[in-house]
Amino acid sequence: MKAMILAAGKGTRVRPLTNHIPKPLIPIIDKPVVEFLLELLVKHGIREVMLNISHLGWKIQEFLGDGYRYGLHIGYSFEGHFDASGNLVTDPIGSAGGIKRIQERYGFFDETFIVLCGDAIVDLDITAVLKFHRSRKALVTIITKEVSREEVSNYGIVVTDEDGRVRSFQEKPTPEEALSTVANTGIYIFEPEVLEYIPSKTFYDIGSQLFPTLVKLDVPLYAVNMDIQWLDIGRNSDYLKILELALKGEVKNFLPHGIEISKGIWKGAGARIATGAELVPPVWIGPAAIIEEGATIIGPAIVGANTIISKNVSIKKSYVMDYLKISPGTFLEEVFITQEYFVKRNGESGNIVGSPYESAVKDVREL
Repeated sequence: MKAMILAAGKGTRVRPLTNHIPKPLIPIIDKPVVEFLLELLVKHGIREVMLNISHLGWKIQEFLGDGYRYGLHIGYSFEGHFDASGNLVTDPIGSAGGIKRIQERYGFFDETFIVLCGDAIVDLDITAVLKFHRSRKALVTIITKEVSREEVSNYGIVVTDEDGRVRSFQEKPTPEEALSTVANTGIYIFEPEVLEYIPSKTFYDIGSQLFPTLVKLDVPLYAVNMDIQWLDIGRNSDYLKILELALKGEVKNFLPHGIEISKGIWKGAGARIATGAELVPPVWIGPAAIIEEGATIIGPAIVGANTIISKNVSIKKSYVMDYLKISPGTFLEEVFITQEYFVKRNGESGNIVGSPYESAVKDVREL
C-alpha cells in the first residue's frame, strides 16, 4: 500500500498562520502537523509517499527531505510554473488533479493507496479500514466520522445505504437540511483504477467533482464510519483549540518535547525560569526562553524559543511564539501572538502594528 498526502492548498482560511509557512508545517507546540501523518503511515507499514506541493511547498520539501529520518521514501509533485518574468508562480490543480498529474508523470499509483489531507491530525486504524475496503470490493472508500447535528454545517456530509454504499453528498447543509450526521474526513482509500475517472491537465477536486461523478456512474464507492480522533485545522479557532488539547495531553500519541520539570510544566534546553515566576500548568517553555521575576503564566500556555517574558507580565491561556520580548506589566489573555500578527481564540486576527499589542511586543533580535 502507498500513500498520497494533499499538501498544495493555500491555507487561505487560516491566514495569517499560513503567511510564511504552508499548512502541513503548522506546529502543534513543536511538531508539524505532517509529521503526525508520516508516523501514522509508518505504524501501518506504509513506506512510499507522494506529496503534491504548491504554496510555499519548497519549505515542506526542505523540511521532510527524502523521508530517510522517518523510515519512508518521500517524493514531491510541485504544482506551479515560471511566468514570463521568470517568477515562480504556484498553481494548485485540485486534489484529484494533483493525483492525476503524479500518475501521468511518474506512474506512482500501481497499487491500493491512501489519501490524506496534510492539515489534519488523525488516529486511524488504516489496517481495519483497508479490510473494510477490500471486503466491499470498493473502488473508493471514504473514511467518515459521526458529528453532532449542530455541527453538520461545518462539513461535507455523506449519505449511505445500510451496507455503506454512498448514495449522495451534501456540502455544509443546515441542521434541518442534513440527511445524515456523517462527515467526510478527507481520508480515502483508492484503487488505481479510479484515476480513469479524473480528466488530465485541468483543475479537478475529489469532493466536489470526482465523487459526485462516481455516484452518478454507480461505481463501488463506499464509506466506513470510524470512531477516531480527527483534528482538522480548518479555521484559526480550530488551531488554538488543538494547541490546548496538546498541552492537556489529549492529542493521542503525543507528548511535548522537553523536560517535564513538574507535572504539566515542560522546559526546553537552556530555558531559564526565575524563582519568583509563577507557572500554572499546562505550560510549555521553549528552548532558551527566559521567564523573569514576577511573571505569571497560567496554562494552557506556550512560550516560544528564545522568547523573553519580562517582569510582572501576566499570560493566561495564550501562545507566545519564538523570539519575542513581552514588555513589563503586559497582560495577555486567550491570544496567539507573533512578531507580525495575533490570533484570538474566537478566530479574530490582525497585524501587530496598529493593534493594542504593538507597544507590548518586540522582536528580541531587534533589541
